[in-house]
Amino acid sequence: MDSPLAHRPKGRDPRGGDGSSPSLEAGLYVVATPIGNLRDITLRALDVLAGAHLVLAEDTRVTGKLLAAYSLTPSVLSYHEYNAEAVRPQIMEALAAGKAVALVSDAGTPLISDPGFKLVRAAAAAGHRVIPIPGASAALAGLVVAGLPTDRFLFAGFAPVKPGARAAFFAGLAEAEATLVFYETGPRLKASLSAMAEAFGDREAAIGRELTKMFEEVRRGPLSALAAAIEAPPKGEIVVLVAPPPKHQLAPGADVIDAALRIHLAAHSVKEAAALVAEELSIPRRDAYARALLLRDEAP
Repeated sequence: MDSPLAHRPKGRDPRGGDGSSPSLEAGLYVVATPIGNLRDITLRALDVLAGAHLVLAEDTRVTGKLLAAYSLTPSVLSYHEYNAEAVRPQIMEALAAGKAVALVSDAGTPLISDPGFKLVRAAAAAGHRVIPIPGASAALAGLVVAGLPTDRFLFAGFAPVKPGARAAFFAGLAEAEATLVFYETGPRLKASLSAMAEAFGDREAAIGRELTKMFEEVRRGPLSALAAAIEAPPKGEIVVLVAPPPKHQLAPGADVIDAALRIHLAAHSVKEAAALVAEELSIPRRDAYARALLLRDEAP
């Protein structure tokens, strides 16, 4: 297998043209890292990790492997949900001293189901710049291969472990008019899919497993079928995507309704135009009528 440096543009050194670290503006850099394939690191992320005075890592061993792959040797400090309150003052002191601090998670984009938002909030409140360094995200990677609507989506993270809390969690999302995005573990996947089918109905869904990695897999189908197909807990990182309620997929947008109403209002009364559009687009007549009145009143 090629080294992770194999596709770096010739002459490009993330530490600067002379091999030294590039100069970075003071601030907190929120740096996305690969979710599996090390080649998914961006050149800008390499620049930041090379030039930062301090790198905050969720697990220094995991981040250490990434840094070693690119021959980067910044100062690294452990920062995770269990030590955040104790370590945050030290980080704020570094920012106040004009340092460039980079925040990474074990994989993907920090703050997406990972610790960090309190640090970002504290840094911003203190007047320090917070700079996003975008890149890989399991939620977005799953969304673009699922084959489900992407115009509106809701990231819901991990469902609760206990069955009762999990059922309530899914029930609270049942009416969300968006594609739902969840993270899940292999041992809990079958139970979660079954609970989703109970709460959402047998909607279309997709499971992305080990995205960007050697054993990457995407399965698509109704929730019940996906649950039934699991015979043993799958291994690896998992993202589950569930289609929005059917009415969201079928309902026309406001621009479509307005365009149809304007055509009919040119030749019909408000009541007649509303009735025609309601029938054509399968929407409530009262909604079409209310919108038609507004369009009539807006006409010059």
